[in-house]
Amino acid sequence: MDLKAIMKEAGIVGAGGAGFPSYAKLADGADVLVINGAECEPLLYTDYILLKKEMPMVLAGIKVVLEYAKIPSALLCVKEHTAKRLKIADGARLAENIRLKTLPNVYPMGDEISLIYEATGRIVRPGNLPISAGVIVYNVETMYDVAKMLKFSETVTMKWLTIAGNVPEAIAVRVPVGTPVADLFEKYSIVVPEDNSVLDGGPSMGKVIDPETAVVTKTTKSLLILPNNTAAMESKFLDGAKSIARAETACCQCTRCTDMCPRALLGYPLEPHKMVGTAKGAVSVMPEMVLSATLCCGCGICETLACSQGISPKAVINEYKALLAKNKMRYVGKEDVYPEKERDYRMIPSERWASVLGVQKFDKLPKFIGEDKNYTRVEIYLRQHIGAPSVAIVNDGDMVEKGDKIAEAAEGLSLPQYASISGVVTLYEGEKIIIEKKND
Repeated sequence: MDLKAIMKEAGIVGAGGAGFPSYAKLADGADVLVINGAECEPLLYTDYILLKKEMPMVLAGIKVVLEYAKIPSALLCVKEHTAKRLKIADGARLAENIRLKTLPNVYPMGDEISLIYEATGRIVRPGNLPISAGVIVYNVETMYDVAKMLKFSETVTMKWLTIAGNVPEAIAVRVPVGTPVADLFEKYSIVVPEDNSVLDGGPSMGKVIDPETAVVTKTTKSLLILPNNTAAMESKFLDGAKSIARAETACCQCTRCTDMCPRALLGYPLEPHKMVGTAKGAVSVMPEMVLSATLCCGCGICETLACSQGISPKAVINEYKALLAKNKMRYVGKEDVYPEKERDYRMIPSERWASVLGVQKFDKLPKFIGEDKNYTRVEIYLRQHIGAPSVAIVNDGDMVEKGDKIAEAAEGLSLPQYASISGVVTLYEGEKIIIEKKND
């Protein structure tokens, strides 16, 4: 069995992050498999619901990866509050070579680098991949998708997600990939109040979407409705260019953003206060320092909690990230780094973080709806993953059945796409494939 080929053919991606094709993570040299169920952001309970309802399927996926990659052991990592709800103790044996690892209730414990350190005590060298430290990391839902493919030949056509925030009742549901958010909200009588916005993702790292045009993708973990006057939402509407201009004059160089940066506390050469202080001139003054912007995990602690001047170091760093990405530049460290001795005392409790963001009052366990397949239209984007977009293999007017392949993987890092409902195809400018059920 070539698991790598199977994962690629199934279209499996990192289910809660940037959408890195999961097959590309399988590599020789790992001695521990880390399963990320931390759900570090407030209001998110998708992985908890998945583990509560489908633990055997998740464990089946983990076992397959362990066997294929010849990895001796796996750690299923969840926060303390999740372990308590699941009634599983730290270190509990879940299956052969698979144990539960509880993580402290702090933010951002779901960050891959922080997670690896907390779970294994290892620090990945800055800018290097986890495999360099002998670790492979997958999300809980990714392991579920692996098991579904192997046991039932199911490709990735469905997505688990939480709908929460400023709603009467939070829900967890599994819906077809490509489901319009508007249809989803209408079905469950969810109304976006005036002066509220919708996020795809968590309150810290999620992106504002238009609920009238957005759809559920393979990386959608949650849909959150939040008031625009919360700290979580205010940070989303910052102007990066204005933030840089303001930073040059307003920053007092207190270093607090650096002192509280989770990556800096692990020894990474990331110093937000220096980037903010030099701002526009940073590229010419200290190019190596700007290169370290690629080490930022985007947690937002620097802008929402650390800075006392109302500056957004994150916005400044994002401007540099975009510039570096355009020029295909990134920081790659060659030396080991070590955590700061203050780290354990500077981590942010999850409840405190939710309060800082102004979302604590919206925190509620979702009601599990189950699998909901009854939708008449989906929009399957050809770019739902890092790498080259998929290449459509259907034409306008083609009739497809649920599960049919509708796009092949491109050359290089890429994935195929599959129909998540049955219906008639419409291509949209090489960007997406629309499928609509026709009335009989």
